[in-house]
This record gives sequence, C-alpha cells and structure tokens, in this order.
Amino acid sequence: MKKILIDIEKCYSCENIKDKNGCVAKCSYFYNHSHVWNDKQREESKNRGYEKFFSKVLQYIICRRCEDAFCISSCPNESLFKDDKGVLHKSLFRCTSCKSCMIGCPFGTIYEEVLEFKSSQCDFCIPRRTDENPPLCTTTCPEGAIKYLDIEPNEKENIYQITDNLLVHAIKWVLKEPVNSK
Repeated sequence: MKKILIDIEKCYSCENIKDKNGCVAKCSYFYNHSHVWNDKQREESKNRGYEKFFSKVLQYIICRRCEDAFCISSCPNESLFKDDKGVLHKSLFRCTSCKSCMIGCPFGTIYEEVLEFKSSQCDFCIPRRTDENPPLCTTTCPEGAIKYLDIEPNEKENIYQITDNLLVHAIKWVLKEPVNSK
C-alpha cells in the first residue's frame, strides 16, 4: 500500500522554510475545500492538513524525550504529557498557546503553533486519492520532500513509521552515552 513519505532533511534545506515563508506545497485537505468555511475564513485560517504531520514527526523522531522534561514542567496548564513510550503529546483543550513549552525545551524541538484556533489533522487524502491521483502535497512540493510511495519502515535507511499512512526519513536522535554534567 502506498504511503506518504516526508524527508525532513530536504524540508529543512528548502529555501522557503529557511526564508520563513513556510511550506509552499499545496494541500487538498478536506475542510479547505468544503462548504463548511466561506472563502474569507478559509484564507484567514491557512489551515493545511500536512502541517500537523510535521509536528508528529518532531514528536516521534526528533524530540529528545528528556527524563525530566522542561517543556512539560514549564506548561502552566498541564497540557503536555508523555505516553508510555515517552512520546510527547499536547492536549489542545488545555493549551492556551503561551509558548512556555517552546522556551522550556532546551533543544528547540517544539515549534510555534501554526494553526490558529482550529486544529487540523491530515486526512492523507484518503477519500480523494488513487494511485493515479496522489495527495496534492506530494506533487507540489518543490524540493521533492513529500512523496507518495509503496514503502515500508527501514531503520537502517532512517525511515520510520509515524502512522499507518505516514513515514518519515529522518536521522533519529539517540542518546549513545549518558550526559555527564561534570
């Protein structure tokens, strides 16, 4: 089965990202094209489903999974928590976007909330895609960082599964030796 593969290294080397313009890949996220929002709301929200899977990649692959997580302890609303595997999650009902977690993370792996007031979740274009009609983000990414492939996870090639429909090519952060503060 084909899945979306995002190559984080290619994303980070993209000139649009470096220039702070953001990802320019187009998105056919359902709510962007539905009757739920009028044109003004759609434009103001800039709600793109694929932005959510970038944060998932950071949480699953790049987050250092600190034992004493400063991001969690810095949150005044207790909206951050770790699951049993140590993966960081955020309760959107508790988060007030104060950005304390961004400041608290000593490694810079928590990014500013990109979706104001609404939370989108990439639907991987499942209701709209076929092998001949792949997800729009995969055909419009200028760097070729988002692809639609028949691919499986392979840790030797740094390809990790995030969800059933999303894989990431990234160098996973692994602590080789305990950090000695002395």
